[in-house]
Amino acid sequence: MRDGGFLDPRGLGLAPGLGAGGPASFDALGFRGAFSGDGRSALRAGLAWVDGFVPAARGALQDQGSLSVRRQRPSGGGRADGVSLGEPRRARDRDGPRFDQRVPPGGYAWWYCDAISDDGAFGLTIIGFVGSVFSPYYKITGRGRPENHAAINVALYGRGARRWAMTERGEKAVSRGPSHLQVGPSAMHWDGHCLTIEIDEVTPLLPKRVRGTVKLHPQALLNHPMPLDRHGRHCWWPIAPCARVEADFSAPNLSWRGHGYLDFNTGAEPLEASFSRWNWSRASVPGGTAVLYDLRTREGEDVSLAILFDPKSGVTDFAPPPKTTLITSVWRMARETRSEDRDRTVVLKTLEDSPFYARSLVKATLFGERTVAMHESLDLDRFRNPIVQSMLPYRMPRRFF
Repeated sequence: MRDGGFLDPRGLGLAPGLGAGGPASFDALGFRGAFSGDGRSALRAGLAWVDGFVPAARGALQDQGSLSVRRQRPSGGGRADGVSLGEPRRARDRDGPRFDQRVPPGGYAWWYCDAISDDGAFGLTIIGFVGSVFSPYYKITGRGRPENHAAINVALYGRGARRWAMTERGEKAVSRGPSHLQVGPSAMHWDGHCLTIEIDEVTPLLPKRVRGTVKLHPQALLNHPMPLDRHGRHCWWPIAPCARVEADFSAPNLSWRGHGYLDFNTGAEPLEASFSRWNWSRASVPGGTAVLYDLRTREGEDVSLAILFDPKSGVTDFAPPPKTTLITSVWRMARETRSEDRDRTVVLKTLEDSPFYARSLVKATLFGERTVAMHESLDLDRFRNPIVQSMLPYRMPRRFF
């Protein structure tokens, strides 16, 4: 680890450059069939992705082959059978994030972006919430008005650049349409080719300004969501799992370029009503981005996803590598991931640590390569605890005007 820095990029396998309707319409989108019927290892990506993982409209990708969905061993070796999607098409302007997604009472929606600089020194996450899923104010009011509980959360990481801000605002401060989400002074805007995020926030407790612009350029776009539970109440949509990111901030004074990721989550009921815990990670690997998702539902089902997104060849679901237990955080948060070499899988840095959530950088082995993953662990049983709920307003203040 670099003294006071984010992480030492030497030998970590960072790969520069790699980087629909609301809940009521889930079934109409035709992806319930992606949920396995075996009741245990619940998700199969398979044909759920056939609606397309397509090169971005103005992307710089060259030598595009045919897109396919195929099954593949974790090592990436051997022959893989698949379903060809024919000649690739370019993404359309209407592909990409849709900020007008309907959020029903009791539900939530969030648009998540993360990025790591090419030199490994800096990182960020930005999340736009409608029906703020972890909001104590939303819960206390009965979750009847999702638009009255919105926020844009920003977290910056790195030497001299750490900032965290999340101020909840009411519906009078919220504006959204197909291509934009505005919450108070911060906003997200999709122009058909690039997601631009304008941040103007203040950190809680010890106020510091967080002001800047982040531009996310997808290398390819996925235009199909995926259910996370058997009943289709919760949905995950990896919109741009492979992207390039430009970060330029005036407060703190910071500018860098790196690889990034964009997804969308939505649900028709509170997250803790359906799940007890999850571990998620995304990592840049040769050829694209690998995403690992492990969830435990309230019905006792273990849901697992292991997917490789390659802008040139499409989407592959692969057999998840073995589970690996990571060291607990300071708050004793349990953390797990999957890696082909469990003995060499370590937490490089804990970026966020709370009683119910931890975000970390994890060094793991995927497809025979060492890589650094952005990783999160969530314990929704802990989140339900009244003591934890009483602590949240200090971390997530609300503006009532």
